[in-house]
Amino acid sequence: MKDANPSGMVNGMKVPSPRMEGLVTPVLPKPGWIRVRMPSGDTWKQVSLILERYRLHTVCDEARCPNKGECWGAGTATFMLMGDICTRSCRFCAVATGREGHPLEQGEGEGIARAAEELGLRYVVLTSVDRDDLHDRGAGHFASCVGAIKDRLPGVKVEVLIPDYTEAELSSLLRAAPDVIACNVETVRSLQWIRDRRASFDKTLACLRAAKSGGAPVTKSSLILGFGEKQDEVLSAMDELRAAGVDILVMGQYLRPTAKQLPVAEYLSPEQFEDYAEEGRRRGFSAVVSSPLARTSYHALDTANIAFAPGGGTSGTGGNSA
Repeated sequence: MKDANPSGMVNGMKVPSPRMEGLVTPVLPKPGWIRVRMPSGDTWKQVSLILERYRLHTVCDEARCPNKGECWGAGTATFMLMGDICTRSCRFCAVATGREGHPLEQGEGEGIARAAEELGLRYVVLTSVDRDDLHDRGAGHFASCVGAIKDRLPGVKVEVLIPDYTEAELSSLLRAAPDVIACNVETVRSLQWIRDRRASFDKTLACLRAAKSGGAPVTKSSLILGFGEKQDEVLSAMDELRAAGVDILVMGQYLRPTAKQLPVAEYLSPEQFEDYAEEGRRRGFSAVVSSPLARTSYHALDTANIAFAPGGGTSGTGGNSA
């Protein structure tokens, strides 16, 4: 595999580092393979109405996900728990930040369960803002929401994309028995400075290990590419994730949400994403999703089915998910 960024240079300029993060970097034009589908059709409107009825937030809206049009058009959404204010501030994320989030809504899990029932979902994905202002950082609320969904819809599988919870914080969530637990390292070790200072590669790995050792059937993590990472760093991150027992790997292109976030350092081609997918397959991940528009919950049902199947496998980018 050819190194997409062998010298740390992009368009003749050095990629920002912790010591250079104040430099102005060029705004790269989006290549032709970045095609974001706009929401349209009656199904999309129905999803929007249901979410409004139950006053639910989605990561599709709050993080400005490029797949909103495709997923909502297919009648699916990824629910975001605990409000729309995050107590952390990562330099690539568009979610609003603050020192404290909104008070928790005790009926949030039941609202999500009702919405999932109306949407006819077979697979529900829950994520959240970070809530460092709460004593357990929201782990107990996650658990109650998983429980509410499974009580109302016993045949539905639930995936949770969680903050970097400690082993103690994870205990209540593990008792609720989500089917997939995801926690994202986000980027390679050398670029962890783009995350909030309270986050780290090691904390995320520790969370994933604790989830697996605590009985999570499937674990999952994602890498965002295009910050200026080098090939050997991406491969090293894969190795560490596999060593932590991670089953599903997702890799997607960083797309700058607004001018307030970090600029894109590099656009990787679809061929480069496929090369990375092959590297992931070689390392033994049960399922790999690797494409420019891939995100953690993108086609989550398909990848989970592959991971749960005997022998695992590799996922492309087809099919519907929640």
